[in-house]
Amino acid sequence: MSKYSEYEQVEEPAIDLFTELGWETINAYEEKLATDGDEGTLGRETRDEVVLKPRLRRKLKAFNPDIPADQIEESVRRLSRDRSSMHAVRANKQIYELMRDGVNVEYRDTNGSMVRKTLDVIDWDEPDNNDYLLVSQLWVHGDYGNKRPDLVAFVNGLPVIVFELKKTGRSVKNAYRYNISDYKDTIPQLFWYNQAIILSNGADTKVGTVTSPWPFYSEWKKISDEEEPGLVSLQTAIRGICEKHRLLDLMEHFILFDDAKSNPKKLLARNHQYLGVNNAIEAVRSIKENKGKLGVFWHTQGSGKSFSMVFLTRKIIRELPGDWKFVIVTDRLDLDDQIYTNFASVGAVTEPEEEIRADSKEQLKQLLRENHRYVFTLIHKFHSRDNEDFPVLSTDDDIIVITDEVSPHPVR
Repeated sequence: MSKYSEYEQVEEPAIDLFTELGWETINAYEEKLATDGDEGTLGRETRDEVVLKPRLRRKLKAFNPDIPADQIEESVRRLSRDRSSMHAVRANKQIYELMRDGVNVEYRDTNGSMVRKTLDVIDWDEPDNNDYLLVSQLWVHGDYGNKRPDLVAFVNGLPVIVFELKKTGRSVKNAYRYNISDYKDTIPQLFWYNQAIILSNGADTKVGTVTSPWPFYSEWKKISDEEEPGLVSLQTAIRGICEKHRLLDLMEHFILFDDAKSNPKKLLARNHQYLGVNNAIEAVRSIKENKGKLGVFWHTQGSGKSFSMVFLTRKIIRELPGDWKFVIVTDRLDLDDQIYTNFASVGAVTEPEEEIRADSKEQLKQLLRENHRYVFTLIHKFHSRDNEDFPVLSTDDDIIVITDEVSPHPVR
């Protein structure tokens, strides 16, 4: 009765909302496995499989019609292979990069020439071209037991979101403490593909990643506009995260990996970062009409300013045409250290710090004349002595200056 109540109160309305958003939905409690000549309910041959290979295969063929069948099958194998010997976060990152950037293949054409191509796994440009499936009551078998997450959302056969739900009034923290923690130990293969974990009792709703400790699970209060009043609910989280265009935007542009050797982490933008960065992106699209003014992006202390900068700059580079360059300006050395370190930790910059952090006014001038994607500096290095004019170092119109706590005026 408790499970039925949870279904009636929380799970069923969530499934109905996914249907409204255009997702296919399937209850897999009595799943029929695939056999020779019969794809079964989901196309799985065994319950330890978490990739729905028939759906993945169909999309790989559709997105890459000129690729030979052998390379399609090799791509399916690479995406679905066993990664149990890898660190769980490294496995997640490896799969994420294949999803985002595609699978590289080599083959010989009919003339015997070697061909190298990258197969698209997800159509980022046309979200509606992808396959979206929400599966409820999916049994997954692992080495240490069998588990049944409440809802699993698949894109092109890959399980990208896991939902764990509690009935109204039950603590959402218990979903993290007793369910998600158990699942990660018992059926870790499900989390190699995971991009977000959503916990809810219908009202109280939290969003995290495979590495988020409980204090870092956050609320998703607004769907599409910072001016919305904000409402914490499962419905808000589903509409704000799982609407097709938003989900692919989040997956493509708003995920980072902190590659600390001892404790790698996966980071997903918080609600305010997602909305704020996309507002800034729209300002960049209209940069000429805005006369170079992109606006102010307010953050409270500890709300992830430097990672918002990373999300913004990476999306500009990936989405908008131009040879973009970014000058990151602060007014304190400790902030400059922190921001550079955070950019480097998630792989946004790969150049040694001495090559892109200005430690003198003359070095700043030199860096701004050179072709660096990023330059980090303090505002004081723009000062001139004896009121002399600071020289014009570049007239390029694809340089964006991002300042942190150095001026109350809009960023130019």
